[in-house]
Amino acid sequence: MANLTIVSVDDEYPALQLIQKYCEQIEDVELLKVFQNPEEALEYLRENRVDLVILDINMPYINGIELLHQLPYQPLCIFLTLETQYAVKAFELDVVHYLVKPVDFETFRKAIHKAKDFLQFKNSAELQKKEDFIMFKSNYVMHKVLLDDVRWIQGFGEYIILVTPLKKYMILERMSNFEEKYQNFGFIRIHKSYIVLSSHIGSYDSAHVYLKDGEKLPLGRTYKNSLKAYLN
Repeated sequence: MANLTIVSVDDEYPALQLIQKYCEQIEDVELLKVFQNPEEALEYLRENRVDLVILDINMPYINGIELLHQLPYQPLCIFLTLETQYAVKAFELDVVHYLVKPVDFETFRKAIHKAKDFLQFKNSAELQKKEDFIMFKSNYVMHKVLLDDVRWIQGFGEYIILVTPLKKYMILERMSNFEEKYQNFGFIRIHKSYIVLSSHIGSYDSAHVYLKDGEKLPLGRTYKNSLKAYLN
């Protein structure tokens, strides 16, 4: 397995020393750089892509959350901090883990292995235009759902509901983001609030799309032509 490349940023040098010590004990991990100055870390990360960043939150000049927002790409992230009040905000950013100092080696090791699993799924999706499953986070838990089990996606502002035969998942993500992320997986927008998997469409008329399982969904006027072109 390829190395998980890491950069760690913490204004406290003993914390960086501990992370370096822990990383040396985990296989397939490469700690590329450590930074006490978050501005220097930001400059480095803008020029160098890494798999994972381990960030403190409260730091001078720029905090860990701001640093993550300013990156031109989205690496995996583990927050390692004394603060507990940012946990909800951190999970909204889709972080791998939120560790509170002091952290023991076994807890750290589990977080790193979780990041490895995320990276494996991410890479497999990027290597193929279409997979038979999708990965997403709902209620702070990563879920793997087969494409054939996705009946439709419905938008509610900042959230979407992913509907399967057995369960509905609420996901903190806008419809447009989901549409862009999975554009090569066979999904098609049929309404401002609905996305379906094209292989599940049985028929359609001027106002509705009928899925093969008998479900009827609304068809927006502005999406009729694109649906017709996609299916024909």
